[in-house]
Amino acid sequence: MWRHPCEDFRISGVQYFSRHKGEVNCCSFSPDCQILLTCSDDGGLYLWHAVRGKLLAKVCGHTGPVKCCVFSKDGHFFASASHDCSVGIWSVTPIERLHTLTGHTRSVETVSFSVDGKWLVSGGWDNTALLWDTQTGIKVREFLGHSAAVQSSFFSTDSQLLATGSWDCTVKVWSLDCDEETVTLEGHQGNVACLCFSTTGMLASGSWDGTVRVWLPKSHECVFVLGGTEQVWVRCVAFSRDGLTLASTAEGDTVKIWDMESGRCIKCLRVCDNIALCVAKVLGHLLIPCFL
Repeated sequence: MWRHPCEDFRISGVQYFSRHKGEVNCCSFSPDCQILLTCSDDGGLYLWHAVRGKLLAKVCGHTGPVKCCVFSKDGHFFASASHDCSVGIWSVTPIERLHTLTGHTRSVETVSFSVDGKWLVSGGWDNTALLWDTQTGIKVREFLGHSAAVQSSFFSTDSQLLATGSWDCTVKVWSLDCDEETVTLEGHQGNVACLCFSTTGMLASGSWDGTVRVWLPKSHECVFVLGGTEQVWVRCVAFSRDGLTLASTAEGDTVKIWDMESGRCIKCLRVCDNIALCVAKVLGHLLIPCFL
């Protein structure tokens, strides 16, 4: 009988990153998976050697808790979003702040680079998402329409679409071509905390209602509703490079791998009790869970 390759995933070890002085809010791997970027309520950004767990650098610059951090797709830059209402764009080598982006009036909760690296989006408690030119640091567009805080964001793989998730329980898909209509995807019963586009055009959204929904944005169709039997907050979703599998993580001790042809859970990875699972990153057939 044929077995899906992802069914052979297993937890082989746990690496701890424990120099933070406050709650860890987000983490992001560099594209080559050699560096892990984390951010904390202590106002700092931390860069770690992902395998050895060694702290490479602590970056300061925000005056409040840092809520979100992300690498650019080429790994040359990273961005941070803070409770101090600002967004930072930083270079990796050398580590220095290139732009301080101001425009939000309340805490900034999410930040994402476009795949082509031209754009950065930020969203927060002022119910807006802002689009920035990464080279100049200039705000080029404001996305209005959510009735509550914007908690999550993600660009499509062709950098033409932007998805935002909100505390109003909706996902909105915006075209960077201003002539196209905004798509609103409804169905979640809680805050939409995470988003991810696949290379095949699917969009996954994870919510505090305990479910992951998989959408075809162009047809407004919800293809799968995954999970929901356990009332746990979904923290992160990530597609494999080929778009055939999806990983999801939630509060608790599991990473679930889903087949995108059937919607079936093909693997459930259980880790140690009381470990906070922050992110799962799927790269081909490599799964990298991060524990903080």
